[in-house]
Amino acid sequence: MASEEELFASVDALLEEEPQLPPPAERARLREAAGITQARLAVALKTSTQTVKNYENGRSEPKSPRLEAYQRLLKGWAAKYPAHTSSAAPAPVVAPQPEVAETFTGSAAPEQAEVAAPVQAPAALAAPARSAMSRRPAAKKAAAPAVDPRFPHGPLAVLDGDSSAYGAGGIVLNCPATTIPELVEWTLRESGLGAPKLNRYGKDSDPLIVLTAAAAVKLGLPERLEGHEQRRSLRLPEDHPVVKQVTKAKWQLTQRGFGPWARIYRKAQGRDRQCVQLAVLSWDALDERSWPGVAEMEPADIARVLGVYAMRVITPRGSTAVSGLELMTALRPPTKAVRDEETGNWVPGHNAGSLGTEPMDPAPPEATPEHPVVVNSGWKGGFLNEEAYQWVRDVDTLSDEECTLPYAVGLDLNTAFLAAAARLVVGLSAPDHFHTPTFNLKIPGSWLADLSHIELDPRLPSPFTPDGSRPTGPAWYQTHTLAYAQELGYNVHPIEAYLRRETGAYLDPWHDRLKNAYVDTLADLGVTKDLTDVEFLAAMEQHKQNDPALAAVLAAIKATVKGGVGKLRERPQGKSYKEGETWPALARPTWRPDIRAAVISKARVNMHRKLNNMVKMTGLYPLAVLSDCVVYPSPGESPLDFLPYAASGKPQPGAFRLGPTPGLAKLEGVQTMLWAVDLMEQGLNPARHIKGGDAVLDEGE
Repeated sequence: MASEEELFASVDALLEEEPQLPPPAERARLREAAGITQARLAVALKTSTQTVKNYENGRSEPKSPRLEAYQRLLKGWAAKYPAHTSSAAPAPVVAPQPEVAETFTGSAAPEQAEVAAPVQAPAALAAPARSAMSRRPAAKKAAAPAVDPRFPHGPLAVLDGDSSAYGAGGIVLNCPATTIPELVEWTLRESGLGAPKLNRYGKDSDPLIVLTAAAAVKLGLPERLEGHEQRRSLRLPEDHPVVKQVTKAKWQLTQRGFGPWARIYRKAQGRDRQCVQLAVLSWDALDERSWPGVAEMEPADIARVLGVYAMRVITPRGSTAVSGLELMTALRPPTKAVRDEETGNWVPGHNAGSLGTEPMDPAPPEATPEHPVVVNSGWKGGFLNEEAYQWVRDVDTLSDEECTLPYAVGLDLNTAFLAAAARLVVGLSAPDHFHTPTFNLKIPGSWLADLSHIELDPRLPSPFTPDGSRPTGPAWYQTHTLAYAQELGYNVHPIEAYLRRETGAYLDPWHDRLKNAYVDTLADLGVTKDLTDVEFLAAMEQHKQNDPALAAVLAAIKATVKGGVGKLRERPQGKSYKEGETWPALARPTWRPDIRAAVISKARVNMHRKLNNMVKMTGLYPLAVLSDCVVYPSPGESPLDFLPYAASGKPQPGAFRLGPTPGLAKLEGVQTMLWAVDLMEQGLNPARHIKGGDAVLDEGE
């Protein structure tokens, strides 16, 4: 018989174990019995509403010290509101488990892929499951896309230190890997992770595993990478034990090595790709500027954010800029299978409308000063300067009436570069050189022309230069800029041109996918197309608070647009670079500065056209423009106080219009007119600061 000392030791051991929580359904019952909302509980626990929802549907569990606080609260509620058989919450319905064995050839379902939570379809990505007792009606959602039987667990998973791998749609897998090679094998053979190709001629997306700091340390990686001046140069040294493990297991790393985004692969065997993407959170894989707040979220919430992005955009392949560029290629693959007429075999052939497989030299004026084409040829003929607006109006042009208006109101165009990419015809072939050509607005290219004779209203920026100043002589312009000069009624006589004979709307599928992603995510945040302008402004004020996770997805989508366009002209990096040398980006068929120039030129022209139409409809002139943001003097604090509307109440076409789709406007910020004029007198741009209000003198404008 056990002694009293032995019994007490056993009981003490139990007391020291991790606190046990009631089942998820009981947690929800207790909270609702106490009359507390999920949002209010989230504030008390100092976490997000989505995390509380995850606690109550079994997607994730709290960790210390939040675990002990949550247990104490639930115990208190349990004493006040004991469960009764007649009124207990119904047991949650567990979704049928997919047959994992079907996704693997010739083997039974591996034990390691055991699902620790109900597997749900990707529709659950956009809206977390509601409590079983909730009386709020479910929001209407579009039908969920069919789950690819090869990838039953979605495109990615977030691996935590306790071996839990949180996937999109709320699933939780058990990952037994203790080394990076084991993790790669598990991901490819047992996890059921991946995503189908976006184009019939493309390739399936490689699975992505995101490592928390705890998971990274468990797998032998340092929690942080330090000792490098530039974030892009962060990587493990080649003699690191983990790198040696990868090599010993006959896996390979790309030339970028083992950094925040690492690709581990073996050469493809037939059609089967063997590649896994890793992202290390504690190495800043998710940049705060593109993924605000995501790195600090719970693993299940990170999986939800990245899962929605993967479903609507693409499985992340690196920064949002890299993903934006990869999306272009995924939607317009360079090759397709064609039958060889001589042998009858299927071989890779050019896919019409794509950029092909080989990089293309730009025309000298389209290149950058350090490009080999420029340095080797001794080019001195100038360069395209198609950049976004950075213009501040001369204070001396302000009228007394404008100065007496009380407010300065900033409008921001939704994803202006994306709107410019719609139906944008760009060159697909190499440039040809022409002298004194006749201008043709249907031919994409770069034209040397003199627009200095065009005199426009000084209260508006010139549409031909980024700083809004009047051209002073011949300069290189993209087709859209010269076409707009014609639209304004001026003759255009090019001196020289580099034009492309083969053309196409290369960016159309990229535009369509990102537009849908942007509009759908805004709609999930309560900002829909059917709102009136008053309702739209109200919805935009609170949309980020409705669901911080989806707000982060929206920020990532916007960063994907800007970053993807920027990557088309990626400059060399590193102090050791010398002019005239090539750099890695030049090896890509997507290094196309002419396409970047076309997008930005069209976006700037679109902005000027709206500015011009606002003058015609309202007589109002802007105070400043910065890229896609414009500031107007206003009699009130709302855009409704100065935007043009027809007698019917509908917004006038051609001017700035409010709305949630790309190219339409939203409120960026409101300040006093005195504040704006003070900045203008200092040479600072009010559009840069209209959102936050504060300005600094050393910002380098």
